[in-house]
Amino acid sequence: MFDIITIGSATRDVFVVSNQFYQIKSKKIPSGVGECVALGSKIDVDQLVLTTGGGATNAAATFASLGFQTAAITRIGNDATGKDVVEDLSRFGVSTLFVRMVKNGQTGFSILLTMPDGERTVLTFRGVSSTFTQNDIYWAGFQQTKWIYLTSLGGNMSLCKKIIEQAKKQEVRIAWNPGKKELEGGIKVFESLLPLIDVLMMNKEEAQLLTNKKSIQDMFHLLHNDGLIRLITDGTNGSYVWQDQWMAHASTTGAKAISRTGAGDAFGSGFVSGFMKTENIKQAMAIGTLNAEAVIQKHGAKNGLLKKWPSRLALVKINITK
Repeated sequence: MFDIITIGSATRDVFVVSNQFYQIKSKKIPSGVGECVALGSKIDVDQLVLTTGGGATNAAATFASLGFQTAAITRIGNDATGKDVVEDLSRFGVSTLFVRMVKNGQTGFSILLTMPDGERTVLTFRGVSSTFTQNDIYWAGFQQTKWIYLTSLGGNMSLCKKIIEQAKKQEVRIAWNPGKKELEGGIKVFESLLPLIDVLMMNKEEAQLLTNKKSIQDMFHLLHNDGLIRLITDGTNGSYVWQDQWMAHASTTGAKAISRTGAGDAFGSGFVSGFMKTENIKQAMAIGTLNAEAVIQKHGAKNGLLKKWPSRLALVKINITK
């Protein structure tokens, strides 16, 4: 019996850190700012960090580290990278019983060109994680868990819907951190699923994309369902939670970030860990915040994760206001 099963992507992440990456502003670049190197030159790398990532494996590492019986459902190739993913999950104590190894497939791979201040550009090859099918989900496992933690399935909304509906049918609680491709369909696509999701979480930009609203409160009004929890994170501005017209804000401690990769996964899985153990929303917000702040202080989405339950002294450092 598992406490929680995570579902989503798995990747090999390579952090390439150099002080020879530069920011250049240009109207030709969609974001207005580009990360650049001198063309034709050889660039010295100051730091190289190899780790694993992907929503399913990042979240699973948090749950297992905080003492929960955890399994991950993900797709990997039968390559060296895929073996690294399995080894890393096992190192954290995550069951790999439901990991699908795709013959002749390639595991997802990301290269993160990282500047000394933590800003980075991510080059992503999604590999077999981008093509989830119903056959990749171990449906019988839903009878063996209390929670499902669903992350991005590369925009496969029909499969997301089936997973959510099956979880409810099995009386399994579900937390969902959808990806950008799932959100692009807009709020109409989500309306039938909202009453089924115990904890729905996303960052502010994602919430704006989904709801087409600007204020946090207006976003929550559209995402609201009686008794259910909604979370929106806003980077250094902290995070917001909503349940039954009650809204609270959790501040950050101002921890200095060297890399923000994995912060969203760390917050979401930290929050759900706290809620699973205490059923206390405020304490869950504090644990999510501490987990995210621990991650951003190291390169790699798993390297900084909390290794044990936070102390009371650590929890009270997070200011939570209604």
